[in-house]
Amino acid sequence: MNVIDRDAAEHRFRAVLDLRPLASEAVDLARALGRVLAEDVAAPVDVPAFDRSNVDGFAVQAVDTFGAGEETSICLKLSDESLTPGHVPRRAITPGVATPIATGAMVPRGADAVVMVEQTEVCDGEVRISRPVAPGANVSFAGTDMGRGEIVLRRGQTLTSRDTGVLAALGLNAVTVVRRPRVAILSTGNELIPPGTPPRPGAVYDSNAVILADAVRELGCEPVSLGIFADDLERLDAGLREALGCDAVLLSGGTSKGEGDVSYRAVAALGEPGIIAHGVALKPGKPLCLAAIRHGAKGEERTIPVVILPGFPTSAIFTFHEFVAPVLLALGGRRPDAGTVVSARLPLRVNSERGRTEFLLVGLVHAVDVADAQAPPFIAYPMGKGSGSVTSFSRADGFVTIARQQEYIEAGSDVTVQLLGKDLRPADLVVIGSHCVGLDFLLGRLHEQGFRTKFLAVGSTGGLEAAKRGECDLAGIHLLDAVSGVYNRPFLSEGLHLAAGYRRMQGILFRAGDERFEGKNLDAVLATVTTVPECVMVNRNRGSGTRILIDGMLSGAKPSGYTVETRSHNAVVASVQQARADWGVAIETVSRVAGIGFLPVQEEHYDFVIPVRRLDRPAVQAFVRLLAENQIKETLTRMGFLT
Repeated sequence: MNVIDRDAAEHRFRAVLDLRPLASEAVDLARALGRVLAEDVAAPVDVPAFDRSNVDGFAVQAVDTFGAGEETSICLKLSDESLTPGHVPRRAITPGVATPIATGAMVPRGADAVVMVEQTEVCDGEVRISRPVAPGANVSFAGTDMGRGEIVLRRGQTLTSRDTGVLAALGLNAVTVVRRPRVAILSTGNELIPPGTPPRPGAVYDSNAVILADAVRELGCEPVSLGIFADDLERLDAGLREALGCDAVLLSGGTSKGEGDVSYRAVAALGEPGIIAHGVALKPGKPLCLAAIRHGAKGEERTIPVVILPGFPTSAIFTFHEFVAPVLLALGGRRPDAGTVVSARLPLRVNSERGRTEFLLVGLVHAVDVADAQAPPFIAYPMGKGSGSVTSFSRADGFVTIARQQEYIEAGSDVTVQLLGKDLRPADLVVIGSHCVGLDFLLGRLHEQGFRTKFLAVGSTGGLEAAKRGECDLAGIHLLDAVSGVYNRPFLSEGLHLAAGYRRMQGILFRAGDERFEGKNLDAVLATVTTVPECVMVNRNRGSGTRILIDGMLSGAKPSGYTVETRSHNAVVASVQQARADWGVAIETVSRVAGIGFLPVQEEHYDFVIPVRRLDRPAVQAFVRLLAENQIKETLTRMGFLT
């Protein structure tokens, strides 16, 4: 691995590739939606193909209607012919004659207008007209929509339903489009197992293959999933040679320089020009490997891009969109999307590693309460779960690019956020603070009512500060005031309202049957965990209400594992269940679900802080109503909470 600058890596990679669109192919109109036109489409016929009536009425010579009015109606003789769609007129219109005609029917020779039926009255073989019409009224003349030979769709255009309607109107049942790039996807690693198989210790479900296949589809390409390959050089070599039959090859995982990582060695052995860059100054995405292989029969060779993406999901998807997506768009004849950017303010200081371009995932919150009229319209909260997180990318609204020479962004700085989707749909309710499964339940009920919600887990202290700054609608907190012994209310300041939530029991979690905890009281357990080094804990993140409770309970002691912090009650359960830790503190509800031991420590109040200026927002009012509903209270009680 020889880490180089991001722009240098991209330049080297593209320099060896043929980025012209792939060859064209003809497809049936029924399969043309979303495809890219390979050539201009000229109208082979006139549309409409004949002079056509736009209304039900009477075909006339306009001059015969001049002077008509409510009091001075004009009578015309009725023709013995009645025109309907698909019927070719037999008689021309002569002066003083009108022919009944239906919408869409062919206008007869001699007629230059159609009088609407609502402006006529028929009696005794005549039609009485009460309003005049001008020449051309209510008639679409042949070729006025599309004329024969006119270019109606242009090459490079992605066909929408409106475009396929145009093609159908021209009588075309097939169209020439750019061939879809076929992208081979291989997952590498001994630890990977496909979704749907039973889990085993040390195994990881292969999520990258699904992410990449769907990302490829979103770009209008065809994924070819070749499956999971263990770290076996011979098998991987065979898979890669099969993959070279596609237009691009993606591998996920095995991009570092360890002895167990065989992907880059297998790629290097495929041929010229080989590996272009191995290691790019990115965060996430440093282990990225870019390569290209000439493949095909003599005279028909094409240089196939081969990219080994990092194994961590966030790293893989970022590097895919940065380096691979533009190449696939070019091969498919598509134009790159410039993307949408918005201005935002960063509420927290963010440190960055000097020398690496960093992509910081953020969630966006409307800054509706910010007093500064010049402030950006959004607050950008860092997601902060790392490159191994599967959920960070899916829940983020966008990302901030931190330049490679920038070591930090100070709190309160204005930043530019690149949206991950084409459109930003702000949440109706933004909740920042401490996580709770009871809150998950409540937000689920709001979703059923049609509200969009966003939750950012930053702990009780972080949520309270966000509410003070007006950056959220609700902050879930459970903060104990050591002096008064009262939860949450002593921490309120002017402009904040407290909505009573529910009570929950915090306690020590342990594996059932562990004699160090089973049947013991709290004092005995604390004596054990603070004096026995082999008894390892898992802690909670600083700033959370649970961490404050833990520190108060330990009275300054720091047992084994004290520095290992998790951000949720569920993560505490996982650590204890998997024996990475022997104990931790979490709420009783999650211990019930997990079926593990629980020693009660303290009942606490989990409440919601609301900025007063946001109390009247519809989603906030709906949330407050939920808290008061008897059925909701009963469900929370069944979940183990006290209301």
